[in-house]
Amino acid sequence: MAMKTMRGPAIFLAQFAGDAAPFNTLANIAGWAADLGYKGVQIPSWDARLFDLQRAAESKTYCDEVLGTLAAAGVALTELSTHLQGQLIAVNPAYDLAFDGFAPEAVRGKPAERQLWAQQQLLYAAKASANLDLRAHATFSGALAWPYLYPWPQRPAGLIETAFDELARRWRPILDAFDAAGVDLCYEIHPGEDLFDGTTFEMFLDRLGQHPRCNILYDPSHFVLQQLDYLAFIDIYHSRIKAFHAKDAEFNPTGRQGVYSGYAPWAERAGRFRSLGDGQVDFSGIFSRLSQYGFDGWAVLEWECCIKDSAQGAAEGAPFIESHIIEVASRAFDDFADGGSDHAAIRKMLGLG
Repeated sequence: MAMKTMRGPAIFLAQFAGDAAPFNTLANIAGWAADLGYKGVQIPSWDARLFDLQRAAESKTYCDEVLGTLAAAGVALTELSTHLQGQLIAVNPAYDLAFDGFAPEAVRGKPAERQLWAQQQLLYAAKASANLDLRAHATFSGALAWPYLYPWPQRPAGLIETAFDELARRWRPILDAFDAAGVDLCYEIHPGEDLFDGTTFEMFLDRLGQHPRCNILYDPSHFVLQQLDYLAFIDIYHSRIKAFHAKDAEFNPTGRQGVYSGYAPWAERAGRFRSLGDGQVDFSGIFSRLSQYGFDGWAVLEWECCIKDSAQGAAEGAPFIESHIIEVASRAFDDFADGGSDHAAIRKMLGLG
């Protein structure tokens, strides 16, 4: 597999969009990002202040206008995100009320209608991504089985299998639509989703017959909090990693709490998200492995931190990512010592005459 240089730095706009300038329009927030040194932006498709998903699915002209707005600011579009809509493809009844806020008022309190709305949103996202000439799309899987994560009380036989059968059934037509659009659908592997680690991703992928558009948004922060080997994860799943969130985290267990963190607020948890460079993630190792395996997508900052202000985190993120992007080698480091060879010389070196 040929090594490739990834693109970036870029920034996910979801945590920064707001009602006040410069965060209130696409042109303004794109200019803000460019001024900080970002070369790309990932757009949250649910935020009407920045983007109209249905219009993008139905109008190539509108998509050209979006790309023109970004180009005028000096940034590219990396991916669209449907994290909130994807969450609503599968919701366990225990979370109905909590997740209703992700949906329009007309379908709140109506789980079946809410799911159909979310499905249509993902179908719009496939068409919009194609109209915007994008290669990848970021989303969540949703979750039916998450309340049963810990096997107590004892899970009845078939519970998890049934949940994943249904999850795959709901996503298959959406994945087929992304396949028709020529776009990879990238699930962020994330606690709270049924796809939260490699094992669960494989369970889902198997039920989809190894669907070519079923791929991964790699975010190491969620693996630190689970104490999963996030570098080995790249070794195993690199062929499915088509999107990347650069987000830092730390895990500091105590005598009082560990992975589950005792229901503590974020600042007091053993595992917590941090601004880039403030946590424990080995980004040098991550960038090296992704480059080695030929990942040439975008390195996108997703900023979440319970200590540092977002303005400081955004300002520090671009140079941090820039300093970690590896311009892959165009020739071998020891080419200077190449003595040349031919077939006869090779056989002679091996004592083969």
